[in-house]
Amino acid sequence: MQEYCRTKRIVVCLLFLWFTSCSEPSNLDGQNGTANIADSTNPIFPERITFCSERVPLHKQDIRERFDRELTIGTYWKSKTSLILKRANRWFPIIESILKKENVPVDFKYLVVIESGLTNAISPRGAAGFWQFMPETANEFNLEVSPCIDQRFNVRLSTIAACKYLKKAYLRLGSWTLAAAAYNIGTYGMEKRLKNQLVESYYDMHLNSETARYVFRILAAKSILNDSKTYGFNINRKHLYPPYKTKKITVDSTITDLSTFANSKETDLKTIKLLNPWLRCNEFPVADSTSYVLLLPR
Repeated sequence: MQEYCRTKRIVVCLLFLWFTSCSEPSNLDGQNGTANIADSTNPIFPERITFCSERVPLHKQDIRERFDRELTIGTYWKSKTSLILKRANRWFPIIESILKKENVPVDFKYLVVIESGLTNAISPRGAAGFWQFMPETANEFNLEVSPCIDQRFNVRLSTIAACKYLKKAYLRLGSWTLAAAAYNIGTYGMEKRLKNQLVESYYDMHLNSETARYVFRILAAKSILNDSKTYGFNINRKHLYPPYKTKKITVDSTITDLSTFANSKETDLKTIKLLNPWLRCNEFPVADSTSYVLLLPR
């Protein structure tokens, strides 16, 4: 009996060892060329990347590590990145068309991603909209900001304003990468730091933590959104957010009650506010000799 029990224990041990060896992952270190997205010690890392056709010096170790940090965060923050991928299907076509029309590199659509996650966000400091304009800067670039009308929340108009800002920064700084960083720290602040530090490249600058990470966050967004499946995001196309189907009307006189107006257009206040989030009140004041384009459901 004792011999039988001993033999049984040996057989069970052998079966356990065999099972664990067979179920062990065959690509723990990615040697067969297939990336294992679940292995956080082996993040996917491109050997070459550009921003607005300006090459990123990945041969420098600190640059690789700073890029790797943001790439890793974007890859493994699944919920946030998945939502951005879904929203991009709705908003990127609009943003891309404006960037192209304004002669601004299309890579700047990824700046919107890191600024607001493609939402009409409001920051604790008061920046608002997709492009996160402060009220003073918005006014400087012809966006109306008032209690009832805030065009920072108008995706089309705020994208045009952002293009003006970026082109102005590019003319002063001579680099789209520096113009992108200046969107975070200001053009004057960027010029001052370049002069004081006796350097010409963003990648050679000593900066505060937020600005030092800023361009690398844009680069990470570009890498992941351009090749989402490689980074483990297999979102079915039917789950992507579709563009809104709208028609435009011109409004040149005050609407005292948007609910009544919406009802007259066979829609409702919620839909009016969804399509026109820049309308901040339940009335729509329109000054003399002024007109606005309003979106209605089609």
